[in-house]
Amino acid sequence: MSTPATEGKQLSTQRLEAFSDGVFAIAITLLILEIKVPAAADLKQQSLQHYVFLQWPKYFAYVFSFINIGIYWANHHYLFNLFKKTDHILNILNILFLMSISFLPYPTGILGEYIMDPQQRGTAIALFSGAIYIPAIFWNMFWIYGSQKGKLVDSRLSPAFIKKLTRQYLLSNLSYLLVFIISLFLPIIAMILGIGITFLYLLPPRKPEYSN
Repeated sequence: MSTPATEGKQLSTQRLEAFSDGVFAIAITLLILEIKVPAAADLKQQSLQHYVFLQWPKYFAYVFSFINIGIYWANHHYLFNLFKKTDHILNILNILFLMSISFLPYPTGILGEYIMDPQQRGTAIALFSGAIYIPAIFWNMFWIYGSQKGKLVDSRLSPAFIKKLTRQYLLSNLSYLLVFIISLFLPIIAMILGIGITFLYLLPPRKPEYSN
């Protein structure tokens, strides 16, 4: 039979946050593995300097993906400062979110390898744009689930603030979806828009508002 103390421990977000931080750390570290150190055979027809310079698309993909994962991590930290407890469903939604985060090194490698290939560029950008969008879907799901009727969030948060944040996350989802749709037809334009959205999300998050 569980006691109030053990129930509180089970509902705490601490383990969820610690596990999430570990997944973020691994995913963001795996990005650099897509940039290979050249073997001697790779330098038979060119200098090391020339080889390193030609890898710039991979550096771009690495930095772009690193920043995006970093933004998701920073906002995940912000969001769980608003949550006071968790439950089984929220844990599962968070697992699905983390699954999509841990997938990102793969499309990042594809983007770095093929962004300069005219025949493969469209597929590479579309794959990356879709992969960046998927975490936003799960993000929106666990925010709506957790904030519904103040179920898991801080009870002091004002209803107006919760509505504002919900609208913001819905607009974010629409923005990512729009970029993905555009990437299917105009990949370069989608890449530019994706960079613009990334810079937008570097701004500080909305300050929590509490009821009087």
